[in-house]
Amino acid sequence: MFRWAARAGGRWWVLRLNHFPEHPLHTLFIDALVVGDIDDVPDSWRLPDRAAHSVLTDSERAEVLALMAGLGPYGTEAGTPCDGDWCTCDMLTDEYTAQPWPAGNTDAAPG
Repeated sequence: MFRWAARAGGRWWVLRLNHFPEHPLHTLFIDALVVGDIDDVPDSWRLPDRAAHSVLTDSERAEVLALMAGLGPYGTEAGTPCDGDWCTCDMLTDEYTAQPWPAGNTDAAPG
């Protein structure tokens, strides 16, 4: 669900992939503080194959996961996590998020 993360200016910018269309497509966080929801990304944000971009080191990945702990389900950042029957928010636990993504996996699920 935290598909993209980058450190800029010493701060972590993290884009959470939400369960769309029940929720906005993405939520942008900077250092675990929500900036806002994004439904349409600009063309300049469209990334080619993941293999063309650098991958976080194990320690960077651990840092991002620790920073974003508890922020998997949509709404947790506002204290009202989604618990709807019609989306998958309830499965977006920290344990689920920590699962490694196999090389080349471009869908919305680990493994």
